[in-house]
Amino acid sequence: MTGWRRVASAMWRSPDDPQIFGALEVDARPAQHFIKHARAAGHHVTPTHLVGRALAHALVAVPDLNVQLRRGRVVPRPSVDIFFVTSVAGGRDLSGIKIVDVPSRPAIEVASELHDRATAMKAGRDRDFAMTKRFMDRTPPWLLRPALRAATFVTDQLGIDLPMLALRKFPFGSAMVTSVGMFGLPSGFAPLAWMYDVPVLLLVGEIAMKPVVVDGRVEPMPTLPITATIDHRYVDGWHVSKAMAAFRDYLAAPDRFEPVVGLHAA
Repeated sequence: MTGWRRVASAMWRSPDDPQIFGALEVDARPAQHFIKHARAAGHHVTPTHLVGRALAHALVAVPDLNVQLRRGRVVPRPSVDIFFVTSVAGGRDLSGIKIVDVPSRPAIEVASELHDRATAMKAGRDRDFAMTKRFMDRTPPWLLRPALRAATFVTDQLGIDLPMLALRKFPFGSAMVTSVGMFGLPSGFAPLAWMYDVPVLLLVGEIAMKPVVVDGRVEPMPTLPITATIDHRYVDGWHVSKAMAAFRDYLAAPDRFEPVVGLHAA
């Protein structure tokens, strides 16, 4: 080898990262319609909440994704829990909230719990978050990585709470959702870290008008960009296609999956 190929072989090792990436743009009008009526009733629902519900719907449709990989075995998870990444410290830092059993929780309930818990975190009233943040901030950099690995082994691999650090078992749930749309960013890809132990992480972008072909004509349409980072160890093309079909079904008509009761009272 000579030239760039020789330099490249010295720069990188053989690939061993199982991440695969995908991008999707969906018609945002059904989501906007649902959000409009929910907010008129006093519920602050956002596209991210609906994407979380759609992701939970997809995991129910494809239970092979709602699992953990343990020493070559597949271990089903007892429920479908979604971890929502949230910004704190005025958007300068990140944390997150796991919502348990999302398929049985309407979007307005998911939105309400996320709002209440995120507000408590930002105001410093969440004792667990404060304890965990204090531990992370005070741990020396040389010790932080082994500390994270040890905590992940106990909480995720063994499924044991660490109350002294306010860390709960299976902290990242079945899958994760984050958003950049609130920052006015059109889209992006989020990385899967080894400690998450989930098959998929979705990133929700900003709704924007795009030219779309409808019945042979180009029309402006509000579209919601969504990108996925997927762990190939969990899935192949069959799983992705089945999950995407269920995911699209939900976002194409959230009203079909959400209870009407609750939209009429704040």
